[in-house]
Amino acid sequence: MMRALYSAASGMIAQQYNMDTISNNLANVDTTGFRRNVARFQDLVYQQLQAPGAPVGASVVPVGQDVGLGVRVSDSEKIFTQGSLIQTNNPLDVAIQGNGFFQVTKPDGTTAYTRDGSFKVDANGAIVTAAGYFVQPQITIPQNATQVQVGPDGTVTALIPGSTQPQLLGQLQLANFVNPAGLSPVDGGNLYTETAASGAPVVSQPGLNGAGSLQGGFLENSNVQVVQEIVNMIVAQRAFEANSKTISAADQMIQTAVNMYTP
Repeated sequence: MMRALYSAASGMIAQQYNMDTISNNLANVDTTGFRRNVARFQDLVYQQLQAPGAPVGASVVPVGQDVGLGVRVSDSEKIFTQGSLIQTNNPLDVAIQGNGFFQVTKPDGTTAYTRDGSFKVDANGAIVTAAGYFVQPQITIPQNATQVQVGPDGTVTALIPGSTQPQLLGQLQLANFVNPAGLSPVDGGNLYTETAASGAPVVSQPGLNGAGSLQGGFLENSNVQVVQEIVNMIVAQRAFEANSKTISAADQMIQTAVNMYTP
């Protein structure tokens, strides 16, 4: 009976983690470029009471006898499906249509990656993120420039006083990964960092080598589906309650057994 208590307890712990994951998804439903997490589970080790195929006289046991000892969280995977695009008409808002990440330079000089294209300009005209991190490759927009545009291939152009044609200021690049789910979101701020699981980034021009194209004047919304997350939340809640009832039932059975053998 003690096995039932521990198995149900592991189920409650797993569903608590599941609820934490779902609540984070819902909290970021309006976060630009956010990618939803999905909790995955694995069963724990089994206690084998009788092995299948064990000899019994002249024959063997056709079916074994074992008892599972619960569940554990195996991983929490980022789902990198495309989010919907929202038009903002801000020329420095850039959405990625397809695969890839913008590259930004953190204060310590290391490179981070993001799907959040809500860019700004700093006091010197350099394109930066909302947190002030420089976008790679670094592009500077002159103070007197007008009609700034970002093309599908990442080219940034603007109209400079004294010229009749837009001038090329630079070109944004995208980084692709073999396993984007292996990126680490530890820094927050819509940023990911490279890991051994993600593989090294492959940097290329938007629209080439599997990289998506860019949409200037748009932002990519979170890929969280509110209705789906609410359904997942209800399922997690019911599973938590079922495991809680299992603990209560096992406790009552133990109490009954103890009372039967208590003089």
